Amino acid sequence: MLLTANAPSHTSNAYRTIKKVAVLGSGVMGSRIACHFANIGVKVLLLDIVPKDAPAGDKVARNTIVNKALSEAIKGKPAPLYVDESAKLIETGNFEDDFEKIKDCDWVLEAVVERLDIKKLVYEKVEKYRKSGSLITSNTSGIPMFMLAAGQSEDFRRNFLGTHFFNPPRYLRLLEIIPGPDTDPKLIDFMMHYGELFLGKQMVLCKDTPAFIANRVGIYAMSKIFALTMELDMTIEEVDKLTGSAMGRPNSGTYRLGDMVGLDTAAKVNGGIYDNCPNDEQRDLFKVPEFLKVLEKNNWLGDKSKQGFYKKIKNAAGETEILSFDFKTLDYRAKSDVRFDSLKRAKDMDSLPQRIKFLFGAEDKAGVFVRRSLAGLFAYVSNRIPEISDGLYLIDDGLRTGFAWDKGPFEVWDMIGLQNSLKAIEDEGLTISDWVKEMIAAGHTSFYKIENGVRKYYDQTTKSYKTIPGTESLIILENLKETKQIWTNGECAMLDLGDGVVGVEFRSKANSLGESVIKGINYAIEYAEKNGLNGVVIGNEAPNFSLGANLALVQMMAYEGEWDELYFAIKTFQDTAMRIRTANVPVIVAPHGMTLGGGCEYTMHSACAVASAETYIGLVEVGVGLIPGGGGTKEFTMRAAEKYSKPNVVEISVLQDYFLSIATAKVATSGNEARKLGILRDTDKVVVNLNHRLKVAKETILELQAAGYTPRVEKKDIKVMGRNVLAPLYAAIYGMYNGNYASEHDMKIAKKVAYVMTGGDLTGVNYVSESYLLGLEREAFLSLLGEKKTLERIAHTLKTGKPLRN
Repeated sequence: MLLTANAPSHTSNAYRTIKKVAVLGSGVMGSRIACHFANIGVKVLLLDIVPKDAPAGDKVARNTIVNKALSEAIKGKPAPLYVDESAKLIETGNFEDDFEKIKDCDWVLEAVVERLDIKKLVYEKVEKYRKSGSLITSNTSGIPMFMLAAGQSEDFRRNFLGTHFFNPPRYLRLLEIIPGPDTDPKLIDFMMHYGELFLGKQMVLCKDTPAFIANRVGIYAMSKIFALTMELDMTIEEVDKLTGSAMGRPNSGTYRLGDMVGLDTAAKVNGGIYDNCPNDEQRDLFKVPEFLKVLEKNNWLGDKSKQGFYKKIKNAAGETEILSFDFKTLDYRAKSDVRFDSLKRAKDMDSLPQRIKFLFGAEDKAGVFVRRSLAGLFAYVSNRIPEISDGLYLIDDGLRTGFAWDKGPFEVWDMIGLQNSLKAIEDEGLTISDWVKEMIAAGHTSFYKIENGVRKYYDQTTKSYKTIPGTESLIILENLKETKQIWTNGECAMLDLGDGVVGVEFRSKANSLGESVIKGINYAIEYAEKNGLNGVVIGNEAPNFSLGANLALVQMMAYEGEWDELYFAIKTFQDTAMRIRTANVPVIVAPHGMTLGGGCEYTMHSACAVASAETYIGLVEVGVGLIPGGGGTKEFTMRAAEKYSKPNVVEISVLQDYFLSIATAKVATSGNEARKLGILRDTDKVVVNLNHRLKVAKETILELQAAGYTPRVEKKDIKVMGRNVLAPLYAAIYGMYNGNYASEHDMKIAKKVAYVMTGGDLTGVNYVSESYLLGLEREAFLSLLGEKKTLERIAHTLKTGKPLRN
């Protein structure tokens, strides 16, 4: 059964029911893991130690550590909770007064300090108080399961395994499962199922080897980069530029990421691998480098100590300046510019495979660095199979979802090409594993291939390609492009999703909603209607669903005074929103990531939205000097009106809430919060696992059709309050202005929003149609495009990606 925010369930199969979880240890990981369980509606008991000298009976004093940790987690950024109210599901306590409460818990998750002796002491108490058959797991990042399980009771050992979450647990999707020597096989199956379906995780089943999978490979990659920095005499700025988005990795790059993780943590993990992997052919790379020892000695540990590889200071002018660590002087210096010709050229390449292949072959220092770094990585991962994993896809899954790489090592290797990489690996003095040599000798040229819309990986044990387990029932658009694409215009494509359902995929830059995308949406709906299909799913697999309309085109038309063309473009955008709403077949919009402006408006018009839990959605047009003009203002007006007839509803209060959401460009930070803000309806679905979103969207269409789907018609009885209620809305506007939260131009825009939402020039209560409100939207939108300050805002946003307050 699917877990959605509107239909919670915590029974993932007959084997287990998880109603309450105990999290032992409220540190950075424990407190945030507790929050993520609360996100999905599970009750949590969060325990930690009692402060020294806390008097008996003083519950507040004795819970100081746990309560402070939870409070800091909830206030932290990025937020660990979908909505603040979920914190009510977390009960706090301490190890001395409240440990016996774990008897009521179905799962006891240990997340205390990474020391075997301390974990063992905790397990003694767990053995004493847990109920028989309850699940026990450790969030260790590297201590072997056999050591943790040793000496425990049979029931403990059968119900024990490792659950290695990655920080922050809400956002990093990887969950490594590490069975112990006596773990019940049914428990392993349950955890793989529960973690994927309910916690929304990419599940990776690991062997009980040091650092497991993701950290073993990820820390190797970091260590290789450390070594190359020294060998090639590079700066941390140069390396961070090369190991960020240019290579399909987080923008932070390697050294900035080290500051975020904590340099003491990095040194500890490095040392752990060095100590526990005596047969690793790259063992010497894991020695803690001298510069890292210096940073540790000085307590320059990164963000936690306010300085690490980077340091923020106030310069003589009182401005914030970022300094960089210098490997030669072992002190800080001003940041230097990064100038590599190959990197500059690569940045103009939108395609990651094109960018990486180009950098791999470049002859400047940047090219040498990338080539040597990747050559080492390729050889290393080939030699980790079957040591840490029997399936190469698990290594890729781990690095993508645990380290936020766009593609895993074997996927990148495919981009470079097996034959293209061999010389670089040989030049680095490295050797690939025998199974890769056998694979090449057999004529295979890639680690992955797609057959009939199914992605397969090379399995070294059978020397054949196999379907990636767990993907059989999913809809993965990338796999369907070759065989299931019905139509494309370059920026939009229609694909056959099976069972009479077609999918619309945006392929424009930033998935902006320009003319070609709008044509594609209309064509797909028309195609489904004419061919008697079941429905249309609008969704994609880009990092973000859509950042909204094509602002550059709007700006150009406004500058050139093409008002008739602008009117037509805006009306077409609105008509498409209404086409989504009133189609003869259900149109499901499946947003994820950033879903702004027009992307939000199209979502709101769908028969049902199937949103990822990690959907950041809102009507943000005021930030560029406009009002929502694709049906968003109309839609909020209509949704406010739908609430007016409910008991104990104060009409102006409801209207004001929706008005302020637009006027302040409020963006929901989760699918659950989007429901709270009224962007998603109670009937919309929120899917915790991003990979399941399109599958659930298709299933929803079939459910709607099986229930006898009736096309929706335009509403013509929307209650508007008239100009009589403008006063309280204007009061809110002036309040924002007087509090310095709004500029004069913000006030002008907000008044336009209020004008539309109250029904324009109407006096008193009236009942109007959607078309009427859409007309008011167009009028307001066009009038604001004639404002100099609006055009300044658009230009600034296009140039910087940030809003301008003018």
